[in-house]
Amino acid sequence: MKKMALFVFNGDPMCFIHVLLNALDMKEKGYEAKIIIEGAATQLIPELARPDHPLHGLWEKSRAAGLVEGVCRACAKKLGTLDAAKAEGLPLLADIAGHPAMTRYRDDGFEIISF
Repeated sequence: MKKMALFVFNGDPMCFIHVLLNALDMKEKGYEAKIIIEGAATQLIPELARPDHPLHGLWEKSRAAGLVEGVCRACAKKLGTLDAAKAEGLPLLADIAGHPAMTRYRDDGFEIISF
């Protein structure tokens, strides 16, 4: 099985939509895909939770499919969205100085793509 870890740093919704679409496509085609939300992308969490947000449907579909691995704890804290991540029940990732470690995914056989 192909394994892909999608690290999304960019907080632009037009970038984030591609992460969601690609992760869903990968899952549909038999890949194991994981979305890791980092950097400025953590600021999208409260927006994506709103039912009137244009990406809400894709976000919920991705979450229901088990594609959202979690959120960088340090970045969410720094950018003021830690409470929103907790409210959404998203795992907080903090392997290295409060940030998710890419090496964990590489060691587990994932190819890493960053957005």
